[in-house]
Amino acid sequence: MKRTLLKWSKRIGWFVLILFLSLNVLILLSGRFYLYKGVYYTYLQGETSPTIYDLNKFYNATVKAPKKSEPWKFELSKAELLNSNDLKYMDTWKTSSFLIVKNDQVIYERYWDEHHPETVSNSFSAAKTVVSMLIGIAHEEGAIKSLDEPVVKYIPEFSGKGKEKITIRHLLMMASGLDWGESGKNPLSENAESYYGSDLRGLVTRQNVERAPGKEFIYQSGNSQLLGFILEKATGKDLAQYASEKLWRPIGAESDAFWSLDKENGAEKAFCCLYSTTRDFARIGKTLANHGKWNDKQIIPAAFFDEMVKNPTMSTEEGVPNTRYGLHIWTYVSNGHPVYYCRGIKGQYIIAIPDEQLIIVRTGHKRAPDVEKDLLKKSNTKANQEKIGHPSDLFEYIRMGRSVATANH
Repeated sequence: MKRTLLKWSKRIGWFVLILFLSLNVLILLSGRFYLYKGVYYTYLQGETSPTIYDLNKFYNATVKAPKKSEPWKFELSKAELLNSNDLKYMDTWKTSSFLIVKNDQVIYERYWDEHHPETVSNSFSAAKTVVSMLIGIAHEEGAIKSLDEPVVKYIPEFSGKGKEKITIRHLLMMASGLDWGESGKNPLSENAESYYGSDLRGLVTRQNVERAPGKEFIYQSGNSQLLGFILEKATGKDLAQYASEKLWRPIGAESDAFWSLDKENGAEKAFCCLYSTTRDFARIGKTLANHGKWNDKQIIPAAFFDEMVKNPTMSTEEGVPNTRYGLHIWTYVSNGHPVYYCRGIKGQYIIAIPDEQLIIVRTGHKRAPDVEKDLLKKSNTKANQEKIGHPSDLFEYIRMGRSVATANH
């Protein structure tokens, strides 16, 4: 028995050694050195993917809050306004925070596990909408002359093989036509390299054109990163600095936010990784719920806001007309009311329903799958067709937000 165990132990040892050596050879031959960092910060930490608490794993830049903040007003019920099934749903999808604002007052706020009101967590792709807002501001101020300017004007090395035809608008539409590989699971994808790598500029500028720009919605984080570099060139300021001056301070944020960098003194990860408290994420929701305004001050230019929330005419990957994406923002119509929202891969949501003056923020560790066309083959209802491409848990958080708002008033 002991000999058998020893024999198997040796075999396992040899297997692990061969696997380790093979992985190193693969990394060395491919030049994908970011995989070392990826493996260290995931598998060796007991994780299988990025987390919402990755702030200290990377260099970051501070998005400074104003010296005098504008705290939220609260009107909280002493009773728990989510029923047992809703709370179970929250647990199933590993929610870390859930906050609801109605008519500028926080009417529900709850945190799970180690999360609390002062905790900053990763926005993941919800940051993309912030980048769009900043593009709108830069355009209004004249730093960007037109959304239809070619990207190459601001990023000279982004040229050749048809890239000169790609405009800022194409990036905002997620219709650049680039061959960026968008995957949250494939360690060899551009997404993985953008998260763990140290040369974002090189990564995005060496992308190739795969299809004509402006025709098809294909969600790609590389588009957002290019927008970040455009903002830096146009404004002469780092993304975090510009965000602080034009957004974070004007909306009266209570806490500093932090934007992950690709290396020390490097570039902000514009496609993701804006770390904020849940309460301050809700401020983004308030500007979305009020046509770009914070109280009486126009933060996001009104004309740009109107463009941002429209659905550009283009097809989607599923072959259906685009009814879900504007200029770096997700859109949906719920019970006849427009819904604008930002979302991240782990179920980060900043949801605004302007007609109802309702804002819902949810952060967590897990997101439900998107509604897919194949699942709706047996249904011909327009409402269901419009759910294609939206995560199924989105509709639950909207329902819960409305339910709490009704119960609270």
